[in-house]
Amino acid sequence: MDSVDSVFYSDRIGPSSNPLLDQLPSYQSLLYRRKPTASGSMKRRGSSRTRVGSSSSWKWKGEKVEERPKTTSLQRPVREQPKTIEEKRKDKELRIEQDRDLGSWKLWRQTTRRSLRRLKEDGLELLSTLQLWRGDIHVIEGMFGTGILSYFSFLRFLVLLNFVIFLLMFSFVMLPIIIAPRTLANTTFNIYDGSECSEYPSTSRRGLVVFHQYIADLLSGTGFLEETYLFYGYYKVDAIHFPKFTYKLPLAYLLVTIAYLFLSLIWIVKRSASGFKRNLVQDEDRFQSFCNKIFAGWDFCITNETAARLKRSSLLYELKTDLEEERIKQKIADRTRKEKCRIYFLRLVLNLFVVAVLAACFYSIYRATIYSQKSQMEPPANFILDLIYEYLPSIVITLANFITPLMFTLIIQFEDYSPAFEIRFTLMRCVFMRLASIGVLLFSLWSQITSCSGGSCPCGYNHELYPCWESRVGQEMYKLMIFDFIIIGAVTVFVEFPRKLIVTYCDCGLAKWLGQQEFAIPQNVLEIVYGQTICWIGTYYCPLLPAISTLKYFIVFYIKKMTLVKNCRPATRPFRASSSNFFFLVVLLIGLAMACVPVTVSIAQISCSQACGPFVNYTTSWEVVPQTVSQLPKGLRRFLFALASEAFAVSFFVITCLAMFYVIALAGAHKRVVDQLREQLAMEGKDKRFLIQKLCQAQRTPARSLGAQSHSDRGSQSQSGAQNYCSPEGVLLARPSVSATHV
Repeated sequence: MDSVDSVFYSDRIGPSSNPLLDQLPSYQSLLYRRKPTASGSMKRRGSSRTRVGSSSSWKWKGEKVEERPKTTSLQRPVREQPKTIEEKRKDKELRIEQDRDLGSWKLWRQTTRRSLRRLKEDGLELLSTLQLWRGDIHVIEGMFGTGILSYFSFLRFLVLLNFVIFLLMFSFVMLPIIIAPRTLANTTFNIYDGSECSEYPSTSRRGLVVFHQYIADLLSGTGFLEETYLFYGYYKVDAIHFPKFTYKLPLAYLLVTIAYLFLSLIWIVKRSASGFKRNLVQDEDRFQSFCNKIFAGWDFCITNETAARLKRSSLLYELKTDLEEERIKQKIADRTRKEKCRIYFLRLVLNLFVVAVLAACFYSIYRATIYSQKSQMEPPANFILDLIYEYLPSIVITLANFITPLMFTLIIQFEDYSPAFEIRFTLMRCVFMRLASIGVLLFSLWSQITSCSGGSCPCGYNHELYPCWESRVGQEMYKLMIFDFIIIGAVTVFVEFPRKLIVTYCDCGLAKWLGQQEFAIPQNVLEIVYGQTICWIGTYYCPLLPAISTLKYFIVFYIKKMTLVKNCRPATRPFRASSSNFFFLVVLLIGLAMACVPVTVSIAQISCSQACGPFVNYTTSWEVVPQTVSQLPKGLRRFLFALASEAFAVSFFVITCLAMFYVIALAGAHKRVVDQLREQLAMEGKDKRFLIQKLCQAQRTPARSLGAQSHSDRGSQSQSGAQNYCSPEGVLLARPSVSATHV
């Protein structure tokens, strides 16, 4: 060991200059960064070498290597610790001996802590067994991997979210009305006061009603459904006077609307936080991306041979995509000015064409909505035609959502983007198309609601055509939800299933050209995000829409599962964000932001109906808030006014900005530390490569000198065993003994 130490340190007292360590790449890089002066070079060189030696995995030091204290690991249950039965028994006996030395109070606290921890673990285990679709999702994960699993987990999240929203609406809006007649509470209703704006003719059918008319009412939300708990117009209660307090339904209705939007925001942000952290940590270096895919890209949850083959092809596709992106980056860097002008001009023309396509779709939705509203005012003539007129906006929106993605996929091929950016850009266009179509539909409805024949509306809205316009908007959202569910089921039964039969049992060229249907995750996610956006918007006008959405997604889960297992196959070119829910939640967050806009406009800007609903006594729905605040005690009222003042708003904004700047600076510091650690890891590899090269050179030098030695020397060496050699660089080597049969 003395000779080994002398290689790296010539003096035991302190680290001095050594030719071998001075040639390490990490040490040379450190010297280049510090640029030491002549007076302090030796001191810095010694400290640098010490730091390099401590950071290196070889850990060469002049002194004895100090063992770092082991960090205390998290306490886990004994059955989860990677120990043998004998070690666990010894640990148990040691713990019993330690408990004997404890006092009664400390022993009671320790026993209570263990019992509570076991109770918590048992409770979490019980909750995990009660998790919705736990077995089905494990089967899907085993057959198709985590990429397909993320879609079904996202679908389960929406089922739970809609169920919680329904519980909020039911508990604070419907339940008080239901239990009021069965208690001693007195209910105050908004009754007809004789004014022109408060007239609300009944839409229920009277006399002999044909059966198909009930089907039409069930599909369109009119007739008998309009006067039920399903729509806004049914809630005519102003207040419920219980023995000890008064329950104001308008305030509860408004606060629950704000609560379910805020709850959705918090829940989505909380779920997306983990994925956002992973995206921040991910490196943009392609070399690391290649290493991750080659050495850590396999999904070990896959147990199906077909899924394993698809996973292999998807990894191959991703590697090809990375190489293609590198080629395109190099191509972009080598472009001339003439080529840049040509591609930018082509992109401008194609984007103008995309804008024209979107404008045509939006205008078609606008005209279809106006025509549908006018047709509904006329007396019914034919059942099929009336139903088509009812669903005309939904049909146009569905056709637009089907045609435009195909056009976007074709157009993006001529814009010369990278493969990854092509997918993201096409998806963003599809998201905009789907969500903006709902906004155009609502704009078309509001243009009809707020316009009157005489120019000015005495009630603030067109009370002649829309005596309860909130219920009419709720009916449109209800029809969009029902039609979207019908389309999902129809595509599965009449498109995907026949295509599966044709591909399986037909050997014609058309069947080979079509191939088996791919289960495209991004398109399916956009489909359910579109439905969830409808639910968020329509819940204000149709309080039972979350229950319908919960039932819809519950059935859609089994439809998609059957489609995946029987009709489709996983996509060979999967979207890269499909392995995590981050992309899904970002798109869902965009849908939530879009849903908040029409709901906010309805609450704060448009005059509420004077003939139906809980806000009959208010001009707008938001007026219930300042009126309720004015009835609060003086101290509480001052506190709320202080929260709404400009001084508090400015102070809160400044504090928020400071906190944001601090978080940004902290994130930048963490990113720099991560970059330094990555660079240090790269230097570790270079140091090891350098030392291995020196070791090989030292081994080759004694090998050449062995040929010049005499036969008697080799005989003596074979008898004495292994002899030590030292290379010119100072590396200590050992040669094994030569056997008797060695020639």
